Amino acid sequence: MSGEMTRVGIVAKRGLRAAGDHLGHLASWLRDRGIEPIFETDTGSLIDARGETRSRDDLPRDVDLVVVMGGDGTLLSMATRTALAGRDTPILGVNFGSLGFLTETRIDELYTVLESVLKGEASYDDRAMLAADAYRAREHFDSRIVLNDVVFTKAALSRIIELSVSVGDGLVTKVKADGLIVATATGSTAYNLAAGGPIVHPRADAIILTPIAPHTLTNRPIVIPGNEVIEIRPQVVTGLDDIYVTYDGQFGYPLQQDDVVRVRRSERMLRLVKAPARSYFEVLREKLKWGERGGRE
Repeated sequence: MSGEMTRVGIVAKRGLRAAGDHLGHLASWLRDRGIEPIFETDTGSLIDARGETRSRDDLPRDVDLVVVMGGDGTLLSMATRTALAGRDTPILGVNFGSLGFLTETRIDELYTVLESVLKGEASYDDRAMLAADAYRAREHFDSRIVLNDVVFTKAALSRIIELSVSVGDGLVTKVKADGLIVATATGSTAYNLAAGGPIVHPRADAIILTPIAPHTLTNRPIVIPGNEVIEIRPQVVTGLDDIYVTYDGQFGYPLQQDDVVRVRRSERMLRLVKAPARSYFEVLREKLKWGERGGRE
């Protein structure tokens, strides 16, 4: 693989000046091996990088690997951009601070993982993504690709909202709640988990529908096959029923009565470089503190 890899993109969380020394060292390490580092524009400004830079939108098109330094939010934004670029460019997520569910490589493991990538010995996770299309008056007005979730919520002063949810050609239910989460298996450990939804292994071919604070206790999370199409229609009765849709927590907008959002599994997958010798369940144990005792023994 080292013969094929000629350019590596580098992206850091915006304003993450703590990454400055690491960014410079990474660039030198790559150049020593005949690989050109291409900095995302804002990232390059953190160290006054020499050489070529690219915008976040353009970077995935022009490199063979993207190294993301920051947290899961930074990786989510690059996951969407990689999918929209129509590329299978792998992403190596490096965490600053606590271990992330997605950025699971620690900074002291970075070069070991990079060496395995260059030698063709790295392991990868292929993660399913969601494609969402929004329609107003039967006219398509928005498309998104997300790694974690599509979330429908109420405005701060809204009452409980109502959403009509269909899967395939059949009505599932009318959700009366503070909102609804449509999540991938990867996204099951994000907002879905906080809302009481199930943890689903990322290799499971599934989509999760989780109500947020439902009005009816029997309105529970549902796990459906990954090849289904979910259709969500907001039921807006008054001006107080403001309903918002957000995509991976990165972007969103209000919906109107008779709007329709259709969510399905995307044709694009995200390739994540796996951390060495750390399984998914090890990440869960570390992040969720499973098995730790609280208080006195």
